[in-house]
Amino acid sequence: MQLAMIQDKIIPLADVDKAYLDRGIFFGDGVYEVVRSYNGRIFDLEDHIARFKRSLGEVDIIGVDIDNIKKKVETAFSQANISNAKIYFHVTRGSEVRDHISSVDIVPNFFMTVSEIVDISEQKNNGIAVSSHPDWRWKRCDIKSLNLLANVLAKMDAEKKGCGESILVNDAGEITEGSGSAFFTIIGDELLTHPLGHEILPSITRKVVIELAEEVGLKTVEKTITPEQAKQADELFIAVTTRDIVGVVKFDEAIIADGKVGPYTKKLIEAFAKRVSI
Repeated sequence: MQLAMIQDKIIPLADVDKAYLDRGIFFGDGVYEVVRSYNGRIFDLEDHIARFKRSLGEVDIIGVDIDNIKKKVETAFSQANISNAKIYFHVTRGSEVRDHISSVDIVPNFFMTVSEIVDISEQKNNGIAVSSHPDWRWKRCDIKSLNLLANVLAKMDAEKKGCGESILVNDAGEITEGSGSAFFTIIGDELLTHPLGHEILPSITRKVVIELAEEVGLKTVEKTITPEQAKQADELFIAVTTRDIVGVVKFDEAIIADGKVGPYTKKLIEAFAKRVSI
C-alpha cells in the first residue's frame, strides 16, 4: 500500500490533502510576487503583474489567467480593508505525487495573503547595518521563483550579526543585490547599481528609484562594484517593496561616511513618498 506520514499519523497516499503534494514544496516549482498598498491604494500593480507573467513564462507554467490573478489581488485587498498592506501571492505548477517530471494535465495552484506592513520609520530615520554574504543562489535570479533557501540562509546570517539585510557577493567578488532587496551605492553625484541580467531581480522599486534619481540630481550608472568599494562610498541604501528606501550606515565593520543616512538618500526617500501618494 502506498502511504504517507504527516507528523505522527500514517494515512493512505490517496487520502493526502493536495496541499502536501504541492510541487512548490517538493521543488520550489513556482513563482511569486509581493505588492504593497499606500493609504488604501495598490502601488504599481500593473508592473508587478507583468513581472509575474514573465516569471510564469520563463519556468513554463501554463494555464494561468493573468487577468484573473489581477482581479483576485484587487478583490482580496478590498476585503482585507488594510490601508497599508503587503500582498503576497504565488502560483505553483500544481499538486501530485512527487516526480521531477509533472503530468501534462497538472493544474496550477494559487495562494495569496494580505497582511499589514510593519512600521520601519526608525530604520528610515537612522539607517541600518548590513553584512556581506556569498551569493549561493541559482543562475536565474531574474525569475521571481520560490527557490529562496539561499536568500533565507543569507538573511539568517545577517540577523545573527545584528544587521538589517545581507548583501550578496558573487564568485567574482562583486556585489549583486541584497538577500531581499536591490542595492545602491552613491559616489559623488553617481548612483551605482548592478546591471539588469540573470544575476539580479528586475526590482519594481529599483525601477522607481532610477526614475527618481535624476529628480534629485543623481546620474544612474549600472555597473558592478566590490564590497570594499561600497564601504568607501558616500552613501549606500537598499530598496524593496515592503520597506521602500532604507539608508545603510554600516557595511560589515565599516561605518559609511559619517554613519548617518546620507543627503541624497533622504531626498530619494522624500521623492519616493511623493510618488506613492500620487
